[in-house]
Amino acid sequence: MSDPLVSILIPAHNVEKWLAATLESALNQSWANKEIIVVDDGSSDRTLEIAKAHESRDIKVFRQQKKGASAARNLALSRAGGEFIQYLDADDLLDRDKIAIQVKVLREAENHNCVTTCSWARLHDVPKKSEFVPDPVWKTLVSVDLLISSWAGGGIIPIHAWLTPREIIERAGPWDETLSTNDDGEYFSRIVLASQRAIFCPSARCYYRTGRENNLSGRTSLEAYQSIHKSYVLIADRILKIKDNARARAAAARVFQSLAYAVYPYSEELFSRSQQRAQELGGCDLKPAGGPLFLLLTRVLGWKKAKKLQKKAFDIGYKRIAIGRIASGLSKNK
Repeated sequence: MSDPLVSILIPAHNVEKWLAATLESALNQSWANKEIIVVDDGSSDRTLEIAKAHESRDIKVFRQQKKGASAARNLALSRAGGEFIQYLDADDLLDRDKIAIQVKVLREAENHNCVTTCSWARLHDVPKKSEFVPDPVWKTLVSVDLLISSWAGGGIIPIHAWLTPREIIERAGPWDETLSTNDDGEYFSRIVLASQRAIFCPSARCYYRTGRENNLSGRTSLEAYQSIHKSYVLIADRILKIKDNARARAAAARVFQSLAYAVYPYSEELFSRSQQRAQELGGCDLKPAGGPLFLLLTRVLGWKKAKKLQKKAFDIGYKRIAIGRIASGLSKNK
């Protein structure tokens, strides 16, 4: 039996600092039969130049006008010929044997209608300094139970932790290009539900980069919140169609309540819709989260007033960062 081709699909937008390391981690996979497809999503920095510099027999580079990561992934998938699909964001890393371990598990599984997940760590500096901290979803689960466990607080699974057979990819359908945020959560909910089981591979590893310097702020736009809400509605409807029980409803209520807290006071309308959906699902006892100062203000003023003060302080800080960067740019141009 010949080794199947694995397609590694990488959307890239303004990641000149990280892309070379990501490509090296893909090229250095111990699984030899692979292709790497990079789609530059209208970058304005050296991302395309770096991708082109790595172009070879194993790496194909395409470019599109900026349409978003989902559109870039759809384009990459349309060019891919692999029997297995490995998604990889352009700032994340794969451990050398990650793909090989997961391919072996999928090929040896009695039930071939399966996907795989793996261990992952947050990457702040270099991989050897990363710590792998197990979450409740780090185990083999029936498809819908994985989604419920994640929503109940069991942890997330980054997109590059998965390895997915092409036939399941095709059953699940394309990435939803109308979503700007949590497009990966919505997509992989369909992947999971198109399979019967998600097999956890503990010895396969990947690294999820956080705290990127070029992320100007932690601000989430109203458009992003609307996208998250839409994705949650789609996922919740799919879960409850398959398993409408108390645990599933409580998990769905939890994510809508969490979104309600997050969106306030940016959008009272979206707050009300999220809060209402949480109540319709039975409600939950989740409290708004934050740092020590926020929790103190919550006890004194109530969480809504505390959130308004938090937003005001954040807006002031955001403006100072923006003004500082503008001033820095002007001084460099003198």
